Amino acid sequence: MADNTVSLPLTGMTCTNCAANIERSLSRLEGVRQVNVNFASERAEVTFDPAQLTVQDVIERVRKSGYEVPLGRVEMPITGMTCANCVANVERALKKKVDGVVDASVNFGSERASVTYLPDRVTVEQIVAAIEKAGYGAVVPQEGEAGQDAELAARQAEVRDQTRKFIVGVIFTTPLFVISMLRDFDILGPWSHAMWVNWLLWALATPVQFYTGWDYYVGGYKSLRNRGANMDVLVALGSSVAYFYSLALLMVPHIGDHVYFETAAVIITLIKLGKMLEARTKGKTGQAIRKLIGLQPKTAFVIEDGVEKELPLTRVQRDALVVVRPGERIPVDGVVLEGISSVDESMLSGEPLPVDKNPGEPVAAGTINGQGMLKFRATRVGRDTALAQIIRLVQEAQGSKAPIQALADRISAVFVPTVIVIAWSPLARGGW
Repeated sequence: MADNTVSLPLTGMTCTNCAANIERSLSRLEGVRQVNVNFASERAEVTFDPAQLTVQDVIERVRKSGYEVPLGRVEMPITGMTCANCVANVERALKKKVDGVVDASVNFGSERASVTYLPDRVTVEQIVAAIEKAGYGAVVPQEGEAGQDAELAARQAEVRDQTRKFIVGVIFTTPLFVISMLRDFDILGPWSHAMWVNWLLWALATPVQFYTGWDYYVGGYKSLRNRGANMDVLVALGSSVAYFYSLALLMVPHIGDHVYFETAAVIITLIKLGKMLEARTKGKTGQAIRKLIGLQPKTAFVIEDGVEKELPLTRVQRDALVVVRPGERIPVDGVVLEGISSVDESMLSGEPLPVDKNPGEPVAAGTINGQGMLKFRATRVGRDTALAQIIRLVQEAQGSKAPIQALADRISAVFVPTVIVIAWSPLARGGW
């Protein structure tokens, strides 16, 4: 049996060492041939033996490592089932024959199917088509129920979360930093050295430490649990030392009176600013693919037995007779049989001028028909069209690593432990 390659969107990574953690964890799975995790595009390309593993196994391993894979979920009524064996037939048709379906559960009593899938690999229409091909019927859910982009929603939620935590950090860090600096330069006067001012600084620093900075504790824990040390470990360690040392001075005043709450808060808030900008940037990496997918029409007008019908794109078969009216996008690749028109092929060739199309000439999915009506025979449909292949190549390019990025990942694997060792060396502590 040939190996299977799956591209998984990921959330929860905070640095390149997180990518190394996921690669290391997945590589330990028996049956995994190759793993490539790209931090910039937040995607994992995993090649595995389908006889030993399933996509669900790979996703579960990612989740056990402390990260998430955004999935789509849809529920739809199923018709035509007559016994419990029909349930097994539908589940088998979805799990075994639809690339991108992670899990499928069919309830015979309620005649409903619950399907979990990868939104960028399979659509709801393809799921419905697989059910119908198995000999059953499925009621397509409304767009609002299942048409949401789960991956996009997860990216947007991450951006909102990072922005909210950064704003909270700025609100508390700004007065904390101002008071601390002005006091250090003796601008505020003797009152600023009173003990209650230190407690005020503690009150301002605590929300930053444990709300804005909580992600670093979680990320550091995940990294250590996976036998690694990422940048979150450094941030959590450095800020915690400053915070808890200052807290100890409050509890035992005779040790000293110079607190460092502003140091911990400023470190966390500035790094959170970088995380927020990073989340916004990474959220845009999938826009190219979403724009390409948007070029595909959802339906096509097909002539069957002399009658023109509007069918979902997933039901259009090879050699079908397809009709495209002026101004419509061409749904599949084909060869013109009847009609003369001009077609805007700029999305493929970059050529701004429309190309004349006559009988016998090819047309490509995603291009826009001009003034005339065309009737053509479909030659490539579904994942075989030129547009689908472009989308697949863009996805593979986003999931791959440049050589310099692979080198950076190797360096990051030893960078944090090296910094920690140097920090605790006698030289750093003034012992030499």
